[in-house]
Amino acid sequence: MSIAEVRCHRLRAPLHTPFVTALRRTEHLETTVVEVVDDEGRRGYGEAPQVWRVTGESLAGAEACLSGPLADLVRGRPLDDLAGLARDLEGAVVGNWGAKAAMDVALHDLAAQAAGVSLVELLGGPSGEQRVPTDVTVSSGEPDEIAATTTKRTAEGFTVLKLKVGTDAATDVARVRAVRDAAPDARIRVDANQGWTPHEAIRVIRALEDAGLGIEFVEQPVERYDVDGLARVTEAVDTPVMADESVFAPRDLAAVIERRAADLVNVKLAKCGGLGVARDLLETARAAGMGTIVGSMMEGPIGVGAAAALVAAVGTSHVSDLDAAWWAASSPVSGGATYDGGVIVLPAGAGLGIGGLA
Repeated sequence: MSIAEVRCHRLRAPLHTPFVTALRRTEHLETTVVEVVDDEGRRGYGEAPQVWRVTGESLAGAEACLSGPLADLVRGRPLDDLAGLARDLEGAVVGNWGAKAAMDVALHDLAAQAAGVSLVELLGGPSGEQRVPTDVTVSSGEPDEIAATTTKRTAEGFTVLKLKVGTDAATDVARVRAVRDAAPDARIRVDANQGWTPHEAIRVIRALEDAGLGIEFVEQPVERYDVDGLARVTEAVDTPVMADESVFAPRDLAAVIERRAADLVNVKLAKCGGLGVARDLLETARAAGMGTIVGSMMEGPIGVGAAAALVAAVGTSHVSDLDAAWWAASSPVSGGATYDGGVIVLPAGAGLGIGGLA
């Protein structure tokens, strides 16, 4: 079996609710999907999201990378050399992590189908339908809006809530209190998306601690390249601190570990470039005593399904952050990962279980 064709598609789906963070506001899910076809007609899918403020990648750039150098690399190659293909993808182009992750996932999807197993099984996990818990994001807003949203999300079955903060340090504590008052039994984590200075982060996190609001962890409080500032925050507060935008590649994680800059790490396929690298990051963090989750960008069931399969296969210390596809008003694909309240359901069929593009 060898790779015969590589095709690119753009998917766009409206969100049922605007997604608002310290970095951006979006009302649509927009991604590039790569479809890899083998010489027996099987189709594997991967997804590259557009997140200008995090990875700097665009849909057009992902399409150019996928249909150009990455397609040239894989076309005609045997599928049974999956490890070699994945290794070659890592070094094929500089950056372009989302595009490389999309191709890597599509190849894994195709290989799993050829073997007659799910992606979870291909990655060493159990067979059958898998259920992977996820948090849900509560977008940034005014406290009364946040309280109403929190009540709605818990009624929909979510028990782990991630509040977006960092837009206004002066009122962030009031926002968190609104979530806690509306969901006294929920697990709450907050994500500043690089929105604070180290001084602001320490002040706000200490205020959250003094208020007894029971925060599970604070994600990426400071600018991504300020690893020293991240370390200063981590050392100064009792609440665990998670690195997200600060960790793309293994060298980034090594720097965070060396400086003891964070207690946990959020691993995302579109940041690191593929399932193998993501697995290595999780294992390295675990060996260093760090907590782990797997997250996603604004992706559909293809990207979320691949990330959830990784969680089902290798595990994480904390509930992961894979609600992205839930925000779409309708699925842009047929089949694949679905949601049952705060749980992602991965089908038992071969590969990712994607039947086609809507």
